[in-house]
Amino acid sequence: MLHKMKGGGTVPARPDTLQILTGLMGGVSGIGLVAWLTRLTEVPLLMAPFGATCVLLFAAPGAPLAQPRNVIGGHLVSALVGLIVMQWLGTGPLAMAVGVGVAIAAMQALRVVHPPAGANPLVVMMSGAVGYDFLLMPVLAGSVSLVLVALLINNLGTERRWPNYWL
Repeated sequence: MLHKMKGGGTVPARPDTLQILTGLMGGVSGIGLVAWLTRLTEVPLLMAPFGATCVLLFAAPGAPLAQPRNVIGGHLVSALVGLIVMQWLGTGPLAMAVGVGVAIAAMQALRVVHPPAGANPLVVMMSGAVGYDFLLMPVLAGSVSLVLVALLINNLGTERRWPNYWL
């Protein structure tokens, strides 16, 4: 078993300077926009998994996990699972474990896998989210805002095209 863990592949090449700058600008712009909207509207639109969403959107925009349907759908599905599990099982360790497991399975079944969204059931339970309006704010508003920033940032220049698909 241990021999399987030693690896054997090579480290991927360093991204080019444009991709590194895209990651920098995307992270600053995406989280900056959502944080600014939070302050402006006095409605919490920001949650920790959005930081990891920015990594996928701006450092690996070609990945299936970074496409709009995965970002928005994954966050919505996982948050919904978290709310339902919290309603039925509470917020204890078992509820958290079931929430994350069911969220993963639901994202896979619906073809909207987005790894950062796997944390949403934990966010729901640890924040004490009350009501299904949590799906609109912060989940939908925040994830759509990040996708809109990604549309702008990831399409700068003539040779860049994002997303690979919508639905």
